[in-house]
Amino acid sequence: MSEFTHRPVLLNECIQGLNIRPGGVYLDGTLGRAGHSEQIVRRLTTGRLICVDRDQAALDAAQERLAPWMDKVELVHSNFDQVDQILDKLSLPGVDGMLFDLGVSSPQLDDGSRGFSYMADAPLDMRMDRAEGITAAAVVNTWPQEELRRVISRYGEERYAPQIAGAILRRRADRPITTTLELVEVIKSAMPAKALREKQHPAKRTFQAIRIAVNDELACVERMLQRAVPRLNLGGRLAVITFHSLEDRIVKTGLTGFAKGCTCPPDFPVCVCGKTPDVKLVNRKPILPSEAEIEENPRARSAKLRIAEKLKPPL
Repeated sequence: MSEFTHRPVLLNECIQGLNIRPGGVYLDGTLGRAGHSEQIVRRLTTGRLICVDRDQAALDAAQERLAPWMDKVELVHSNFDQVDQILDKLSLPGVDGMLFDLGVSSPQLDDGSRGFSYMADAPLDMRMDRAEGITAAAVVNTWPQEELRRVISRYGEERYAPQIAGAILRRRADRPITTTLELVEVIKSAMPAKALREKQHPAKRTFQAIRIAVNDELACVERMLQRAVPRLNLGGRLAVITFHSLEDRIVKTGLTGFAKGCTCPPDFPVCVCGKTPDVKLVNRKPILPSEAEIEENPRARSAKLRIAEKLKPPL
């Protein structure tokens, strides 16, 4: 059971933020290693927990970890941006809390064969759901140079994106780039010596960018927010953990929009739009991991948690 000893990111903060009621219905939209789910279901008596993941391997592993509570658990193989359809199929108009821990999960990173890691040689895949979608190899070997540059620059915030995209085009013109370490070699070849000496691995930002593109991650976050908030019960909580600035910006902007009331021009004497806030922001600023947690789990370093509470019943 050693694989279950990893501490989920911001665990205590998430559990506190969800304000769990023993008889409530909750949804963990990013099951992963089931660390958050286990702590949620432990607090339920007559309640119910819906666990969602697009990676079938995560659902299979959860059968063991959540075995003592499976009478309260529903495992769903789906993408979290389909939250409205998931609840419809379960005949649930609303739930009392939802948690989304964004980005790639630890098991996916640790399994070198999945192609997420720049530290292990494997086929270029990077799909969170291996049953569908394009692979990283398809992105690297078929996308136009300008699109590669845009993706690496925007999603990876990589300043050497033009050089890396150019190097990818030159290499694939000779032969396809099929493995992770081949791609690492190409990335390194495009970067100046000073960049190769930085503390951060030179391929980290590019791998992140390609992974986001493969899994359509940012668009999924936007869709999730628009579909999740309306399905919260009155007083229900939405907790979202992000790991980089692009995700956090989407979550911050989305929740701020739902928390906004009247949209009438400031010079109107009275409100005519009738709009009232859908949520209130539980924390104006994101909750960050403690130094102790970062020391224990370096992957938590960039994590940010935002929480909102529903002010209206579900539609």
